[in-house]
Amino acid sequence: DRLAKLEADLAAAIERKGQLEDETERCTRQLDNAEKLLSGLGGEAANWEEQSKEFQRQMDGVAGDAMICAALISYLGPFVATYRAELITAWKGALEDNGVPYSKGVSVPDILSTPVEIRQWTIDGLPADSFSIENGCIMAKTSRWPLLIDPQGQANKFLKTSQAKAQLKVIKASDSSKKITQNLELGIRLGTPVLLENVLEVLDPFLEPVLLNQTYKDNSGQTVIKLGDNVIPFHQDFRFSLTTVIPNPYYAPEVQVKVTLINFTITPDGLEEQLLGTVVATERPDLAELKNRLVVEGAENRRKLSELQAEILYMLSNSQGNILDDTKLIDTLGVSKVTSE
Repeated sequence: DRLAKLEADLAAAIERKGQLEDETERCTRQLDNAEKLLSGLGGEAANWEEQSKEFQRQMDGVAGDAMICAALISYLGPFVATYRAELITAWKGALEDNGVPYSKGVSVPDILSTPVEIRQWTIDGLPADSFSIENGCIMAKTSRWPLLIDPQGQANKFLKTSQAKAQLKVIKASDSSKKITQNLELGIRLGTPVLLENVLEVLDPFLEPVLLNQTYKDNSGQTVIKLGDNVIPFHQDFRFSLTTVIPNPYYAPEVQVKVTLINFTITPDGLEEQLLGTVVATERPDLAELKNRLVVEGAENRRKLSELQAEILYMLSNSQGNILDDTKLIDTLGVSKVTSE
């Protein structure tokens, strides 16, 4: 009996020893996770505090920024860079006089686009000068179809390259009415972009339903548009652009309210910026390649960081049990810290 009791005590002691070893291992792991959690949350706290300040700055200036950007898109497309700059400066002065805040030191392209978008535009043939980048922003954000004043053909080249994957249809104002009609109807049905080149100062009245986006719902609830005598299903991906090679065209007010006029005429300042970019790309292609790579890497890192932070907030709000046992959360915090650094 005594031997049996001693063997039972030994078994209990061995079991207790195993439990204590497991507890020690768990406590050691939790202590290690606690250090990682404090380090990770400390890094995230700094990032979140910085982002909070940036978001607050953007919110403080959103009224003035929205006004300047909307005015640029609506009114400044036909004008050259110097006159645009003068008007924007005057508007900012008026905002200050009336106590409307705006983001100082931030350009319009910074608000309306991203570095990755701008890089893709330049790859597709958009000149890299600030005037052309502004034009790209107007084209991307306007709700009306763009009519591009393009005597040098730069905008035409950009459109053909950027929309080539979408199977751009190119037609000329000098083409027969039948060809123009067929290509427009096809583009509207299939959602492929259409470019009408070499338009004159008077636009064909046939284009008015397209320019004014005169779509409506038919009896079946489908969005359609009436083009001539035909009622055509309107595809939401359809895009329409017009270009003219006339250097200084005159468009009547009734035409200007139907389209967004954008002036792509090269100016001396714009040409200087383009030449500088070409010289750098030719003489120091390594620097040009480094710039492109940094833009892409920076955008990718910002995207990853945003996804990681969203995942961290989700896991923190939905964590169950002891947070120190949530290894996935700890590892995600570590990855986020490395990415942000």
